[in-house]
Amino acid sequence: MEKLELQKIANEVRKSIVASVHSAKAGHPGGSLSAADVYTYLYFEEMNIDPKDPKKADRDRFVLSKGHTAPGLYSVLAHRGYFPVEDLLTLRKLGSYLQGHPDMKHIPGVDMSSGSLGQGISAAVGMALSAKLTNADYRVFTLLGDGEIQEGQVWEAAMFAGHRNLDNLIVIVDNNGLQIDGKIEDVCSPYPIDKKFESFNFHVINVENGNDMGQLKAAFDEARTVKGMPTAIVLKTTKGKGVSFMENNAGWHGKAPNDEELAIAMAELEKAGEALCQK
Repeated sequence: MEKLELQKIANEVRKSIVASVHSAKAGHPGGSLSAADVYTYLYFEEMNIDPKDPKKADRDRFVLSKGHTAPGLYSVLAHRGYFPVEDLLTLRKLGSYLQGHPDMKHIPGVDMSSGSLGQGISAAVGMALSAKLTNADYRVFTLLGDGEIQEGQVWEAAMFAGHRNLDNLIVIVDNNGLQIDGKIEDVCSPYPIDKKFESFNFHVINVENGNDMGQLKAAFDEARTVKGMPTAIVLKTTKGKGVSFMENNAGWHGKAPNDEELAIAMAELEKAGEALCQK
């Protein structure tokens, strides 16, 4: 798929993120928006998946380790065809299958229930090991937050993955620089992220702009060539990307826009979409 088409899809994904969190009157827009581009690239370009057969045995697996950014995952799953886009507006509502965190039992396309920070990568490592033990050729992708990697369990999983040479595992870190309490470097700095993964026998790819489709393509193309060790892709992104008043603002980690804010956000995203259509 062309870069421009992926950008257009990511913009639609962002619209749905904002709309669903507004409808729910709760949720996590900031980290969902920063990851909208990598969600889009994975599901529309990189992963071997089939929305018509969500449980096919040889599919690539994805684990959202930073489970609170479920609005982003749900949005891309809906736009990819796993379930109706209109269902996104039922997010977090009583009786909806779209809960505040991913639920593998009720949501098509979700490979692992997640939300307790630090645990998703361990599940992904287990899936990758399972593929090796059964000679299956699927790959496992997991997305972590940069605040999440302050959790010790993340590094236990990394140690195991590196020791077992799990070259079918791709760990992605959404390094948007902010967590619920502020800048990650002020709360409990995880830097240097790349050197830490390298010390656990990972091939590390640093991406200067993780919101750029061209740079994402280069990173995932490189990851495909890595043999004998797992890969970590560290994406430098903008929290709240695409909505001016949410960008680089930790206050939008976990709150919903009101009606006025929704109108402003949707107008900005509509304008961005129109600009992409004129390219």
